[in-house]
Amino acid sequence: MTMRRWIKRPEGSNWGDFGADDQVGRLNLITRERRLAAVREVRHGRAFALSLPLDLPGEGIQPPYRRPPRLDAPIGRNVPLADVFKVAGAVDVGNDDCVTLHLQYSTQWDSLAHVGAMFDADDDGVAEKIFYNGHRVEFPATGMPADSGVPGAASLGIENLAMTCVQGRGVLVNLFKAFGDTKTLVNYDRLMAVLSDQRIEVEPGDLLCLYTGYGDALVAMKHQPDVDRLERTYADLDGNDLRLLQWITDSGVAAICADNGSVEAKPEGHATGHAHCEAGSAFLPLHHHCLFKLGMPLGELWYFTELAEWLDAAQRSRFLLTAPPLRLPGAVGSPLMPVGTV
Repeated sequence: MTMRRWIKRPEGSNWGDFGADDQVGRLNLITRERRLAAVREVRHGRAFALSLPLDLPGEGIQPPYRRPPRLDAPIGRNVPLADVFKVAGAVDVGNDDCVTLHLQYSTQWDSLAHVGAMFDADDDGVAEKIFYNGHRVEFPATGMPADSGVPGAASLGIENLAMTCVQGRGVLVNLFKAFGDTKTLVNYDRLMAVLSDQRIEVEPGDLLCLYTGYGDALVAMKHQPDVDRLERTYADLDGNDLRLLQWITDSGVAAICADNGSVEAKPEGHATGHAHCEAGSAFLPLHHHCLFKLGMPLGELWYFTELAEWLDAAQRSRFLLTAPPLRLPGAVGSPLMPVGTV
């Protein structure tokens, strides 16, 4: 029996509820029954791609240490395989790729190793670097030598989420229909009003998808995003609204995915280095609540346009969502190609 990693857990957290060694958090709520319910949402057999091209969003949106993918050809292009494999007379011609890929540059999942907090889990008066369920995310993982160039996380890596397959019922909330491109902090009251107006029911184990229109703008800007305009437009969740955070807890949603850059609004002044947090508070309170306290993955920079239009015309909000990340041991985030099926 695994002993729990903490003596004191954060207020409002679910640490230990899924077991002392749990590493997938609220994805445990996508049971076989919930997945079958999601499959029953498929009535037309139509599938929608929910990822941006992975070379978007373009410069200035992400922190400068996240760069767009770069493809390289290790053997060159259109190479005769007779030369590669030393087989005289072969007529085959081939191509092969390698890529330098920053895993959280474009459409992505945050793993539970992405954001933790300084917290006194040992209840000894000393705060440590702690992540979901009391895990101390150490690097490198067992079997990965320190000089390997692959300092993977020893726990809470993205491979744990990948093994759940992340397939369940998606529920799309059309914030763009509600607010257009007006900059809007979506607090509890506003979200409840949209759910009521759009007749949306959210149940435990659902994957909550937020369509704001931000992804549409990125596609239209064609790798040259107007950062100032994007900062002034579209909806974000208000991570400082305690009632909204409590609703996330009470709703039982398994994950939240959005087409914007961080699901929640970042503090004013963050882009110029003038943001300020009260002592002991989180820079990204919704990330803190979801990833650190609840073990709830967050999806960012998704693309919902065609799916949202179809669902709106059909007066529906539910669909089958299939969205596994890469099974890359030790990674703290991952690109993905999510699919919505109706």
